[in-house]
Amino acid sequence: MEVPGDLSWHRQVQRPFLVFGGMGRRLRYTPPGGALFEVTCGTFQRRLLLRPSPQLRAITLGVLARAQEQSGIAIHAFVFLSNHYHLLVTTTDAAQLAQFVGYLNSNLAREVARLHGWEGKVWARRYEAILVSDEDSAQVERLLYLVRQGCKEGLVDDPLEWPGATSWQAMLSGDPPTGIWFDRTSECHHRRNGAPSSEHDFAIPQTVTLTPLPAWADLSAAERRARLEDLLDLARTEARSRRKETGRRAIGPKAVQRLDPLSIPIDSRRRPAPLVHATSREVRLAFLEAYRLFTAAYRRAADALRAGFAAVVFPDGCFPPPGPFRKPAIA
Repeated sequence: MEVPGDLSWHRQVQRPFLVFGGMGRRLRYTPPGGALFEVTCGTFQRRLLLRPSPQLRAITLGVLARAQEQSGIAIHAFVFLSNHYHLLVTTTDAAQLAQFVGYLNSNLAREVARLHGWEGKVWARRYEAILVSDEDSAQVERLLYLVRQGCKEGLVDDPLEWPGATSWQAMLSGDPPTGIWFDRTSECHHRRNGAPSSEHDFAIPQTVTLTPLPAWADLSAAERRARLEDLLDLARTEARSRRKETGRRAIGPKAVQRLDPLSIPIDSRRRPAPLVHATSREVRLAFLEAYRLFTAAYRRAADALRAGFAAVVFPDGCFPPPGPFRKPAIA
């Protein structure tokens, strides 16, 4: 049973969430040819498991670089807060993005648990990938949102003061961010064989490759630095205004590093994420329509599979579900 190319029969579905209602999670969708995404993931119960320290910063950069090496994804900007992170990446398809984030989250979780002696889960749920449109204004707005992290919460007065892993200094200097990847497999083999060793014997330097934001791809390095400085200045100005309005100073990077990594912030609410970041209504509606058609085709194929049809064709670029349970024949 094939999914027809003409999906006008599903036009009566007016909103994307109605199409995949009951599926539990949004379908992972990347437009043909690839796209820019903001990727975010939060810790379990919003605990401060990613609380910055020099050691965790180096490990985070190392794991991020290793995940990029394994997947080949393009990284434009990133910031790791105490209980969540944000990335701006360009991916060719949903499979590449899943490989990248899966490698990043699984390996970073193991290192975080090792560092804090934490035995529970590290991530609250699967990552969220929100498409960012081709509009220059939409891309710069998302970069500004990442730059504001740490300042808008009253943790630091300057984005460059954040003690965790960020791309800001590297984007200004042109020097790529470098961290440490621990080869735990080799370390485990040596330990099992009784060979004396230290974990530092298995520390491998890893470098993150930064690619200019698509909206700034045609600018010179000096122009990109100047525009990033403008965003940093805006975040600093907003922090000063907030301090004057509230009378509260930022707690500062040293106080951030003294926080209990197992603690839960008072405000631990999770806010819903949009399907797309776009400036114009037309661009937003165009993406929602493409996503609606994609989910409609997926739902129709999933229904056919559930009904027992063998030759079911799912839309390109998706993750088909596993086949239905086959009941044993009655003797």
